Amino acid sequence: MKNIRGGAKKGYAFTLAFVVSLGGFLFGFDASVISGVIGFITPQFDLDVIQQGWVVSAPSFAAMFAMLVAGTLSDKLGRRDILKVAALLYIISAVLSALATSYEMLVLARMLGGMAFGAALILAPLYIGETTPAEMRGRMVSIQQLNIVLGFSVSYFSNYYFLDAYQSGDSFTEENVWRWMLGVEAVPAILYLTFLFFIPKSPRWLLYHGKHEDAGRILKKLFGSIRAEKEKTDIEQQIKSESKRATIGLGFLFKPETRVILIVGLVLGITQQITGVNAIFFYATTIFEQSGVGINAAFSQAIYVGLINVVFTVLAILFIDKLGRKPLLLIGLMGIAISMGITSYGFSKATYTVTEATLEFFKDNPEVRDKLITLKGKVFTNDVAFKREINRMIGKQLFTKHQGDILFSSISMNPYIVLFGILGFVASFAFSLGPVMWVVFSEIFPAKIRGGALALFGFINSLTSALVQFVFPWELANLGSATSYLIFSVFAVVGFLLISKWLPETKGRSLEELEKELIRS
Repeated sequence: MKNIRGGAKKGYAFTLAFVVSLGGFLFGFDASVISGVIGFITPQFDLDVIQQGWVVSAPSFAAMFAMLVAGTLSDKLGRRDILKVAALLYIISAVLSALATSYEMLVLARMLGGMAFGAALILAPLYIGETTPAEMRGRMVSIQQLNIVLGFSVSYFSNYYFLDAYQSGDSFTEENVWRWMLGVEAVPAILYLTFLFFIPKSPRWLLYHGKHEDAGRILKKLFGSIRAEKEKTDIEQQIKSESKRATIGLGFLFKPETRVILIVGLVLGITQQITGVNAIFFYATTIFEQSGVGINAAFSQAIYVGLINVVFTVLAILFIDKLGRKPLLLIGLMGIAISMGITSYGFSKATYTVTEATLEFFKDNPEVRDKLITLKGKVFTNDVAFKREINRMIGKQLFTKHQGDILFSSISMNPYIVLFGILGFVASFAFSLGPVMWVVFSEIFPAKIRGGALALFGFINSLTSALVQFVFPWELANLGSATSYLIFSVFAVVGFLLISKWLPETKGRSLEELEKELIRS
């Protein structure tokens, strides 16, 4: 095994980081698989836009509360053991989601998966930070985000495979294809649980609990014999030092001397989600359908989202310890603002007209066809007005079922503008806010409250995410596509200005150096 910098074993540290962050892969899969499922379950369970929002956002709402307790439980029981519970919850969630017989059951099943992700999202960076050499910290913590985007990408491929099999008439029906899309997640969840049995407990956690021999053995695997002794001594001294300090709580973050830390935490935690990332990822197929490309093309274009996401996340991991955290964030936010502006522009130029091709979809349903004939030739310049009129004419259930076909045959616009804008957004986010936020979070909080602070700002991040996901179907139905994406663009500009003003560069600084500087600010 190759050694770097005084004996640190890069391969072993990478293996541990990759395994514990596989919970991120499961989140990415679970979160984005719903983009292909929502079109099947909406007519089957007769969902309105509020219920659609709940189905998509339920995991994020559950994750918020899991984050609040995961850190405390892991302090008592260990990071690895709580991650095992999270893996088990992922398995149960996948199975129950596939077996769901009602809207309520599906929401509850997905909330179990959200609890798993909430725990894993907090504990993976903690575990990685406690097992990774300082010179590798940015890259190793970013592996969590890499696993998330891999999960996104794999789910888009999986959805496309099941859709193709369904349309070819092999084995799947409209009533069960979405169940397979959801249930297949149990396979990687079982692998995740299995792998967790083969990684060690955190050496820092072991030392905090007086298990010096076990900790020393793991540190040798991570750092080699010489450096391991120094690392062990440093950790033991820090533990002794912390035990002599007065106990502090999260209220410390609200004191004047920690103003910068509080502002940076809030700005990053909110900006990462309010710029629309999970609206894009979770509703990718729906977004492309809205551009009129048809359901098959929408599913295939979602694959591009996954691939771009992976490529630019890898680039971020390669550059985060070279260029620094702040440059990546500013470049990415500017890209997000421009990309969302392009997407908004593309939708603003669309027109909608019921044509003969639209009517052809309903040739076997003369009642619906006769109703739509009255709109033939009428031009709508607003997607909200068009969809409301069609919905009024044929009813919500039929419109929901055939929305992709109706838009495909009625819309007049350049869908490649939307595709370019969405892919530009994904590239910009993956290069910046995606991985960088969690790296900064692992660096800026004081050691004494790092776990609690991660939980607090993780909660704020998930709350923002859940609200964006929940509101997005309502936005599309009531504000329209162009306005919805313009709002995301404006939020990106605001985030750019705030981060430019408040975020210090943390690249190449020890955690102790950062703590002294930020608290003194």
